[in-house]
Formats: sequence, C-alpha cells, structure tokens
Amino acid sequence: MKYVVVLYDGMADYPVPALDGKTPMMVANKPLLDYLAQRAEVGLVKTVADGLKPGSDVANLSVMGYNPKIYYTGRSPLEAASIGVDLKPDDLAFRCNLVTLSDEADYADKTMVDYCAGDISTEEAAEIIESVREKFSTEKFDFYAGVSYRHCLVWHKGNPARDCFTPPHDISGRVVRDYLPTDADVAELFEIMKESYDFLMEHPVNKRRIAEGKNPANSLWFWGQGRKPLLTAFEELYGKKGAVVSAVDLIKGIGKCADMKVYEVDGATGYIDTNFEGKAQAALQALKDGADMVYVHVEAPDECGHRNEPENKVKSIELIDKRLLALILEGMQEYDDYKVMILPDHPTPIVTKTHASDAVPYLIYRRNNEIHSGVENFNEETAKNTERYIEDGFEIMKYFLEEN
Repeated sequence: MKYVVVLYDGMADYPVPALDGKTPMMVANKPLLDYLAQRAEVGLVKTVADGLKPGSDVANLSVMGYNPKIYYTGRSPLEAASIGVDLKPDDLAFRCNLVTLSDEADYADKTMVDYCAGDISTEEAAEIIESVREKFSTEKFDFYAGVSYRHCLVWHKGNPARDCFTPPHDISGRVVRDYLPTDADVAELFEIMKESYDFLMEHPVNKRRIAEGKNPANSLWFWGQGRKPLLTAFEELYGKKGAVVSAVDLIKGIGKCADMKVYEVDGATGYIDTNFEGKAQAALQALKDGADMVYVHVEAPDECGHRNEPENKVKSIELIDKRLLALILEGMQEYDDYKVMILPDHPTPIVTKTHASDAVPYLIYRRNNEIHSGVENFNEETAKNTERYIEDGFEIMKYFLEEN
C-alpha cells in the first residue's frame, strides 16, 4: 500500500464577491479532484484546535499527525531546521521576512505594502541577507538566508517574556504602528528592524529593483519565535516511512525534524509559477525510493489568498489539478492499491487576506475501495453537507494510514 497526501495550502475560503459569492473551490475547473471526491470519503476536519493561532505551522503539524499542543514550539525553529541551522537548547529562532514598507519618515507611520517584497528572488535575497549579516550580526544575533523573502534570525540565549511580533501577511495594507513590539526585552530586535529600513533602501539590489519598477526589500520584519522542536520520528509513530515534497522551508523543516526524507525540486517557488511537474515527479520518486507515504505540499493557493488575488487562487487550484495531480495519479497506476488524501491545511480567505481557524474539507480515496460520496463538486459546502467531521485534526493521519 502506498499513501499520498496532496496539501493545497490555504485552499479553503469564504464566499468571494469577485466570484459571484462563490469560493475558489466552487469556481475552479478541477475535474480530477472532483472525480476523486465522487469516489471517496469526504468530510470536514478541524486542523487548528481552539486556542491556537491558525498558521501553516500548527495546521501542517496537525495534518502530519502531530498534536500541536504537545509538539509545537514555534514556526521559525522548523524553518531553521530546513536550512540546516543547528539550534542550541537556549537559542531562540525568528522568521526574518524581507518586506516592503512605505516611505513615511517615522517607522511607526509606515504601511505594510508587501509582506514578500515583490516576491523577491532567492538570489537577490541572498545578496541582501549577506549584507544584513555583515551589518547586524553580533555575538547575540546570527542571520541565515532562506528562500525568496523567508529568512532566519537566531538570538543566542534569547529569552523574551512573550511573543510580541506580528506576522506581516496579517497586516497587509495597514499602518504598522499598532503591530510593533513594545516589550523592553525585545528592544534590540526592534532597533534592528528600524535601522534596517535606511540601510536597505541604499542596497544595490533594491536600487535595481526600484529602477525596474519592483517593490524593494526595504525592511527586516521579525516574527514566529520559538525554540528547537523535538518531534518523534514519523516512522516510530506510524510504522511507515515518510517523505516530504515542498518549496517552503517550514514544511521541509517539519519533515526533517520528523526524520522524513525531504526532496528538493528545482524551480519550486511557492507561487503559481512553481514547478508543478517537478513536484509530482519527486513524489513518485519518493515512493520508488521506498517511502510508504509522501506529503506533497503546494503553497500557491495560500499566497494568492494573502495577496487578494481571487482569479489566481482559482487558477492555482486548476494548475494543481492539471499539472500535478494528473501526473501523480498516472504514476500511481503501477501500484495494486493506494490511498490519496487531499485537503487544505487551513482557509486563507480572500476577503481577510489572512488565515482562519475554520474546519477544512478533506477527501480520502482508496483505489481498491471506491465509495459513492454523493459529492459532485469538492468544496467547503459539499464537504460540510456530508456531516462527516473530525474534531482532532492530528488524528487524520492515523485514520488515513489505516488499511480500511
């Protein structure tokens, strides 16, 4: 038996005015996804428990079968693991976004124009982070380059009393004044954020970007603090060898911390221009290499939600269907039996441009046990109407892996 999870990050949504009051899932032309849903178990699963923030970290831990209330120690440590940062027990890791802020004189008066600095390339970002490292690194602080706008700061022996930083994608288009850290024990980090603006506005990469009409990466923005995670190995928990395919350091970090094999894919960007075919091929290769379960994560729907791009969110769902899911299903035909689970990790509604905690639709399809679900179009409402509901999201992996 082989198992494939295809995780459409942020796919679930609320009714969108620009889509005539429908959701992207309802509108998208996704024949393969609907074909599976018609022959699969369909329902809702609550991936973000009450009291937890609806981040991709918490939600993906849950879908992978890890109770976030036990295993979650923060987002950035998982990303740090992905890029090879060896955190010590008393290190505190932070996500370090490259963002675009507006040009008001006072930092607090600036607006969060773009949480991803115009989707800056990894190559450009590496130049900037190298300059940041030379400017701001000390015995306390180290900077590490990641992918695109997503990077890492490690504060050695850091011990702030609480997490007082705000994810930048939660405040797109807003003045940052009410979202700045005010606690005295993180004053040094806030000073770096403020100083980074003038420093980065003069950076050669940003001067080129401005000349080309692109958003400059003109400020550092810290968030997602946490300490080194200790995940039980996936195989130890479930008796199956696991593998991960993703463009995102967070997901790759969870895989590495869970002792799953992580596959790198050239051209995987986390947006609608990603290498869908490469991801599908990597997933099939993982199964040939001996993995029992492969977790294929696709970031594009989430990014489109954050960017208020309803047409692109619809397009992302259609592209996954045509260019990734089709190849995976074709390649799975060599196996006598297999199971596929498809779901979002959380909603990323267009109307709010950030994550939500609502339960999300799921389907579980088994080649040798097709069932009539009564669902023709796989979406939020049809999944709800089945009245199947999994309250504890971290139980869904165990349920999926049962050979029923």
